Order: sequence, then C-alpha cells, then structure tokens
Amino acid sequence: MQNYLLALSAGDVLTVFNSLFFVLGGVTVFMIGMNMMGHNIEKAAGKSIRRLMGKATANRFAGVGTGAAVTALVNSSSATTVMIVGFVNVGLMTLTQAASVIMGANIGTTVSAFIMALSTADGAQLSIAGLFALISFVGLILTIACKSEKLKQLGCILEGVGLIFIGLNVMSRAVGDLVDSENIGGSIENLFKSLGNGRGTLTWEVIVLFILGALLTAVMQSSGALTAIVISLASSGLISLQMAMCIILGTNVGTCFTSVLSSMGASANAKRAAAIHLLFNVAGSVAFMFPVAFAGKYIANFFDSFIADTEWQIALFHMAFNLITTALLLPFIKYLVKLSCLIVRDKPCACDGEREYLDPRLLKAPAIAVAQVRKQLVKMGEEAFSNYKLSLDMLLSGDTSKKTEFERTEQGLDALNKRIVNYLIQLSLQEVSESDEKKISSFFRVSSDLERIGDYAENIMEYAEKAEELKLAFSEHAKAEILEMDLHITNLFGHVNNVFRYSDLSSMPQVEEEENETDRMNRVMQRSHLKRMNEGACSPETGAIFLQLAVNMERIGDHMHNIADSVLSYGHSAVSVNK
Repeated sequence: MQNYLLALSAGDVLTVFNSLFFVLGGVTVFMIGMNMMGHNIEKAAGKSIRRLMGKATANRFAGVGTGAAVTALVNSSSATTVMIVGFVNVGLMTLTQAASVIMGANIGTTVSAFIMALSTADGAQLSIAGLFALISFVGLILTIACKSEKLKQLGCILEGVGLIFIGLNVMSRAVGDLVDSENIGGSIENLFKSLGNGRGTLTWEVIVLFILGALLTAVMQSSGALTAIVISLASSGLISLQMAMCIILGTNVGTCFTSVLSSMGASANAKRAAAIHLLFNVAGSVAFMFPVAFAGKYIANFFDSFIADTEWQIALFHMAFNLITTALLLPFIKYLVKLSCLIVRDKPCACDGEREYLDPRLLKAPAIAVAQVRKQLVKMGEEAFSNYKLSLDMLLSGDTSKKTEFERTEQGLDALNKRIVNYLIQLSLQEVSESDEKKISSFFRVSSDLERIGDYAENIMEYAEKAEELKLAFSEHAKAEILEMDLHITNLFGHVNNVFRYSDLSSMPQVEEEENETDRMNRVMQRSHLKRMNEGACSPETGAIFLQLAVNMERIGDHMHNIADSVLSYGHSAVSVNK
C-alpha cells in the first residue's frame, strides 16, 4: 500500500482527499435520506406495522413475510431486529416467532441493495438519480406548502427517497473521479487487485474482506451504508463481484452488533432473540464463504450470463444469500431457539419488572409503544380499582388486617405512575402520527386521574383504620346506601374500562348515566345523613366518616369519567366499530 501512495504526487493526494470527503458526504446524505424515509413511513404506517407484527403469531412463514414487509417499510433490518428484541422483552412475541421475523428482516433489507443498484442506472438523456433529485424537490414543496399531515409525511418520504439517490450519486461520482484520474485510478486499482484478482480462488483475502465488512458495519451500525459504498466501488470497476460478495457477507454479521447491543440489560429472552439473530447470520455467512472463496469465478460467470452490471449482480447475490439461508434454516427454528437458550441461561434481572412492558426499544415503533402504554394504564386502573374495593371492604367489615396488601399495591401504583410518565416523556420526543400524539397527550391526564383514584382509596383506608380504632359501625341503612353507590362506581368502572381499552365511544352513554348516578347518590347520602343526625340515629364520628366517604366515592366517579372523556379526541364511534 505504501508503494502505491508514494507513486502519487501532492496534487493527486489532494484529489484523493477531496474525493474521500465527497464519499463521506454522500454517505451522510444517504443515511439522512434512509432515516427520513424510514421514520416517516413508520410514522404513516404505524398501525399497519402493528397489524403486521400481530400476524407474525400465525406461523413461521407468516413471520418471515412480516419481517420482510416491516423491514422493507422502515428500510433498516437493524431497526426491525431492535424492535423484535423489545417485543420479546415485553412478552409481545415468543422466541420462535421472533426467529422467523428476524429471518424475514434479512430478506427485507435486500430491497436497499436494489435501490442502490438502480441509482447507478443512467438513461440516454437523464439519470435515474436526477429524476429522484426532482422527486426530492417535489417532496420539499409538499412539506412547505401543504397543511395536511398525511401530505407532509408523503413529502418527507419523497425527500428521503431523493436524498438516498443523491447521496449514492455523490459517492459514485467521487469514486468515478478517482478512477478517471490516470495516476490515482491505476494506483487504486492495483491496490484492490493486491487483495485478489476477483475471478480466481481467494484465500486469506476472503477473511480480510469479510472481517472488514463486519467491523465497518458494526461501527457505522448500518449495513445499508456500507453496501452503498461497495456498490459505488463496484460500479466504478474498482472491486470485483467476488470481493464485493465477501464484504456483503461480513455486513450481515456486523449488522447483528446493533441488536446485541440493544439486548444488554434486557430479559433473558430478549438476549436470546439477539443471539438467534447472530447465530442465523453467522451460520449463513460462514456457509457461503466457502463457495465464494473456492468457486467465486463460477458464481461470477453465472451472474454474467444474464446480467452485465456488477452492482445489479451484488444486489441479486445479497437477495439470493438471504433467501437461501432462510430456506435452509427455517425448518430448524426450534433448534436455533434451543441453542440460544443454552447460550443465554436464565438469570434474574433486577430491571425485568420495570421493563416488562415499557421497553425503551419500542420507542423505535411509536405506534406499538403507545399501545403498550395503554396496556399499562389499563393495568394501573385495575389495580387502583382493586385497592378501592379492598379499602371499602375493610371499612364496612371493620377488619383492616389486609392493610399491608393495600399498602403494597399503593406503592406499586405510585411507582408505575412514575414509570408511565417518564416513558410518555420519552415517547413524546419521537416522531409520531397526529392520532398517536393525541393519545400521548391524553395518557398523561389518564395517569394522573388513576393516581388520584388511588389517593382516594388511601383516604378510605384511613377512614377504615379510624373506624376500627374508635369501634365505629354504620347502620344497616347507611351500609345499603354505601353499597348502592359502590354498585354505580363498579358499573362505571366497567364501562370506562371498555371505552379506554378499545377506544370505543359506544359505551359513553352508559358512562354518563352511571356518573350521574354517583352524583345523585352523593346527594342522597348527604340528605340521609342529616336526617339520621336529626333523629339521633348516628354518632358525630360515624357521620363525619360517612360524609367524607360519600365525597371521596363521588370524586372517584369523576376521575373515572375524566378517563372516558380523554378518549373523545381520538376514539371511534359505535358505527365505525361495526364497520
């Protein structure tokens, strides 16, 4: 290498650095375009992605198709595998399902290689990259001029697609300038030839290029970016198909670094999902290294027989590699899962309880993260209601022996509320759809309402302790009124839970009816108390607890009503449900 560099003049060295800067700039523009397109497609198709992930539970073939489709949408296998690790960590997906989706993700990422190959195709008058540069400008106009969120998202997607092609074009032209230079082109060509002639059998060079591909992908955390550089080099004739195949095999191993990194600190099953990804890609890459090393010229001749451009040959090889590897390993998913269980043993993780549902990895899929927050709020609501029922039971029975259980649940509610709020803050910083943005905003209020219900239950618990201490008891008539109020609160909770859990506004009339009943019962209890006091049938201490209880129960109903009202901004009516 030193001899090649010494052969260059000072002017040639400056040309090399200038072209290198443009290559790095092209990579930057390319990755910005990839992220912009992927994020906005994910944002626009969040519900579709969630439905696709749901279909992964059907069978292993559905899992492969789901992984391929989602990765093609978000344009990143790393993003998909990180999401899968998150799904496994929160229990949304089993290891067997995750394995098939990971295999599909590897197939979906091959779409990027075809996009890159397309960028090198030039027409007689106008290049493909030029057309997509125009598309990028159209996207800019849409984002500036349109008020509709969907049109703005479409504009951002078009901008991203255009930037991908512009970045690839910049890289290709920079590499082309080096090749066109007489001194530089010859020196670089000789340098690459020193790694192998590209048509014969490679020995140590296979390992060098493989490791280079793996390391660069791990550092860049993007197999697409390195594939783009490889295709740019190939389109300029600097590297052969066989050399490119070695690097591509390395990128498939290097891309596992992101999922392995994301699994750190997660549950054992999440680590196993990352291990399956690594095992799958390593097994496929190692298996393909032998035919590439010892039969590379025959593979190259096979591709030459029906397509001349090396960049298209690379894209086809990339797809063939992932399709064949998936076809070979798909029947052995159960064994991959068992092997991952042997590699990652079950160990208690202190953070498992905290990350059981609100996994930071799911922030990469905001629509799914929003659904997870809803599940946690439903869980929080059930626990708050359970504590209310427990406190009321202790008050009416005069037995506070379950106080420890109550306090444990109350502490759990406070901790869960903090985790939900912190997670919502992180989620609100992501790029989310307008509908999900409304949900996130409403979830803050719902969490606060549920926490207040827990506080009122705590008040009732204190009344129970006071009643037990003073040996107070309610009259049968007072108990009947309390139980009637409790019946309306219980019915109200059931309707509110239905509205919030399913975003279904069809139960809102029942919510309004039961909430009005709690208001009415509060007034009835107030009047009945005054009547009993006048008749001397109630002690002042018992009467004070009774009045405070009526107010607290009525306010619990108010907060439940607030939760149902929060759905009005994004929920659907009974008509839309029936459809």
